[in-house]
Amino acid sequence: MTVGRFFEDFNIGEKITHATPRTITEGDAAFYIALYGSRFPQYSAHQPAQLLGLEKMPIDPMLVFHVAFGKTVPDVSLNAVANLGYADVRFITPVYAGDTLFVESEVIGLKENSSGKTGIVYVHSTARNQSNRIAVSWKRWVMVHKRDISRATGHNTVPELPSQLEASELPVPSHFKASRDWHRYSGSKKYAADYKVGEIISHGGGITIGDSDHMLATRLYQNNARVHFDGAHMAGKRLVYGGHIMSLCQAMSFNGLENALWIAGFNGGTHANPSYANDTIYSASVVLDNQHLPGNINALRIVTFGSKKELAGCDLDDLADLSLAQKLPEHIVLRWDYWVLMA
Repeated sequence: MTVGRFFEDFNIGEKITHATPRTITEGDAAFYIALYGSRFPQYSAHQPAQLLGLEKMPIDPMLVFHVAFGKTVPDVSLNAVANLGYADVRFITPVYAGDTLFVESEVIGLKENSSGKTGIVYVHSTARNQSNRIAVSWKRWVMVHKRDISRATGHNTVPELPSQLEASELPVPSHFKASRDWHRYSGSKKYAADYKVGEIISHGGGITIGDSDHMLATRLYQNNARVHFDGAHMAGKRLVYGGHIMSLCQAMSFNGLENALWIAGFNGGTHANPSYANDTIYSASVVLDNQHLPGNINALRIVTFGSKKELAGCDLDDLADLSLAQKLPEHIVLRWDYWVLMA
């Protein structure tokens, strides 16, 4: 029995309602911290979150993204070769423990690869809460196997995707306010005005990926793509879910971005090279932009890199050039371009 969709099974304009809505719990949030060790105060305690004008401690936007993303896998990328990238990712409504996510996708592009063995599927996905308010929306593209490599599909439609979100169009949570007393919770007095465009931030020591760690994380998101679990299918080397690398890098980014209050959106993300169990991931970031928004808030555009080798010296100096480069070196597994809000 064939499970999951192949490239030929998609049609442009098709809308997919994904199965199994998910209520996110406090247990999910605690398990997420156990997996990555993130130390951002607003995702760790109620009082700091309420200081920001939020109802209570929100669910980390990255956990929301991964859970919503996981809903799309059975219908979009179960037979994927690799998830290639993201664009126009917006975190619109905070999610709290007890909220339920419902996810839908629309196919916005299809392009068969020249090999004739695979094609790239482009989708626009939206996760709404139980009140039908959008929590997160995103566009992504994924390389998917063809069912019949002897027949060409003729698909050659690539959608126009924004290269970045403008700071002025970033979604800011309702009643959100930034506090200059945030250092009481974060331990750092480095605020938005202290970051300079072009600044490079090293996030310290690396984290080695355990086989059970990345599979437990991916199961938490109910992402059942074969490449992450089926050792026989992958000749013994299960591919680490790219979102796992993003969350590792986000957790490490607390060292240097302690006062980042909220991820407002992604400009893009590229999983440049594969990661496997026992790889050690190091992380560093480049500040690309720093824009003032209403309400004592700045938006910092950050490009964070995940690397299989320690980033120091000339490797750090090269990151600014790699922020917009087409091709990335083999040791770079992630380039993640996103906006954070900061006092």
